[in-house]
Amino acid sequence: MLKEKIKDHDDILEQQNKVVEDIITVRKITKDNAVFSRTQGGFVSLCYTGDDSEAKEYSRVAVHRCFPHSDPTHYISIREPDGDGREIGLIEDLNELPKDMREMLEEQMNLRYFAPKILKVRHIREEYGYSYWDVVTDKGACRFTVRMGGGNVYPIGKNRYLINDLDGNRFEIPDLYKLSAREIKQLDLFI
Repeated sequence: MLKEKIKDHDDILEQQNKVVEDIITVRKITKDNAVFSRTQGGFVSLCYTGDDSEAKEYSRVAVHRCFPHSDPTHYISIREPDGDGREIGLIEDLNELPKDMREMLEEQMNLRYFAPKILKVRHIREEYGYSYWDVVTDKGACRFTVRMGGGNVYPIGKNRYLINDLDGNRFEIPDLYKLSAREIKQLDLFI
């Protein structure tokens, strides 16, 4: 009886070790071991052969940049879209993929990382712990609300800032010093 319990315990530990090993293993995705294609719904699917010869089909994948602001074409993480978003593999250089697959993945990332660029700050008003922004972006005029204090305006490069609004939308100031002195003064409280 004790031997059976020890064996069961050892089997459970071995299974857990396999799961952990699977989670921490970084799999390289290349043009030689992966084929991305578009689904009917406009998502991206993946056929991945990986290290073994048996292909694994993913009916839908999520595409994430590891360094979205500083290196957007290197280290692209391909993940399962549901659950814990477990990583399937990593593309070291997007430019090494065929043009059609690269464009498909870039389209998915442009949707995920959509952040209109703020070209002009018309007015920012503060009230009761929130700031109300009226700006002009490269996508047109926009008004949004930002919660004060919580790090919702932060630097992502030299003179470059990202703003997160209450709804989870992102806006980028590509170069703070291309704005007028009046606009910079309005932003002074946030930067």
